[in-house]
Amino acid sequence: MAARMLIDGAPADQVPALDRGLAYGDGLFESIRFVGAVAPLWPRHMRRLDESCARLRIPVPDTVQLWREALVAIHDMPQSVLRITVTRGVGERGYALPALPRPMRVVAAFAPPQVVDSAYVHGVRMRVCDLRLAEQPLLAGMKHLNRLEQVLARAEWNDPAIAEGVLCDSHDRVISATMANLFAVVDGVLLTPALDRCGVAGVARAEVLATYPQAQVGELTLDALLGASEVFLSSSVRGIVPVHSLGEQSYAPGALTRQLQLHWHNLGFSMEQDG
Repeated sequence: MAARMLIDGAPADQVPALDRGLAYGDGLFESIRFVGAVAPLWPRHMRRLDESCARLRIPVPDTVQLWREALVAIHDMPQSVLRITVTRGVGERGYALPALPRPMRVVAAFAPPQVVDSAYVHGVRMRVCDLRLAEQPLLAGMKHLNRLEQVLARAEWNDPAIAEGVLCDSHDRVISATMANLFAVVDGVLLTPALDRCGVAGVARAEVLATYPQAQVGELTLDALLGASEVFLSSSVRGIVPVHSLGEQSYAPGALTRQLQLHWHNLGFSMEQDG
């Protein structure tokens, strides 16, 4: 089915050619999983959107208004992914911020991505990407509109058996996957990379860290990742997905991965995502 889309609250499928989101990537987005009319992680998404708008100096949208528009977009969809895009709006040519910005919001509902059931049971295959993420602390953590690094990283392979790629920074520190955050159990400790230099601080990642406070956030090397006893991905759209292999290294979904999958299920999401 085609996406259902509202632009500034009205049904539409086109944006102004001079919008700064289109011209400069000057904006943010959130991808929110709905089950019927329920979005279990909505508060976390709105918190990240609010904090990121403040960092970019974009006026924060009215979250009550966004919720009303979300319900219109996902109406009668048993499972959906809602994308909220907020840009700085139309501006004059040039990088200078508009004196009186008029942000544009796009609320669009899509059918969820298809993920085979076996991915949640046995895990997925990954590879290490050649692309290295650039470091920019001023943008680190945000889900801003410039995703060219992820686009180029995903273009590195076309083997359908490989579901994801590991992204490292210029110092070969592991940061994330192309569309998800990454966790590894190393020497019995759950680790996830720090994202103060680059990468997206995912909403599902925040949920895992809140659920399992023993987890540590810090540097994760590729060698440590390859030596981990279990590895999994976190995504607000796909949930908790075990990693079966990374290149020639194999893993088995462990007890902690299963525990967090159960937590995801108890939030209101199905284990298989019904996608």
